Amino acid sequence: MGIAMPGDSERWRCTGCGNLTRFDVTRTVRSQDYVHQDLSGAGLVEDRTVLSESVERVKCRWCGATDAVEIVARPDADAAESATGRS
Repeated sequence: MGIAMPGDSERWRCTGCGNLTRFDVTRTVRSQDYVHQDLSGAGLVEDRTVLSESVERVKCRWCGATDAVEIVARPDADAAESATGRS
C-alpha cells in the first residue's frame, strides 16, 4: 500500500530521522500528452494532463526508511490560508 501525496498545507516527514526535505518517490502516472514532432521526427511534450497518479513508495533520502514517512501539517499552512482567504 502506498502513501498519499501531501496537500497544499501538508508535507512529508520521516519519523525515523526527522527529515523534512529529501525523499525518493516511486509513483505510477497515467497521462495524456500533446506531443509536437518536428519534420526530422524529434518529439517534444508541449502539454501533459495527468489522468491518474498513485504514489507507491516514499523513501527517506537521509536514513533510507520506507516505513517511517508520514504526512504532517506545514507550520506556515495557517498563514498561507489566511493570505489567500481560504480556511
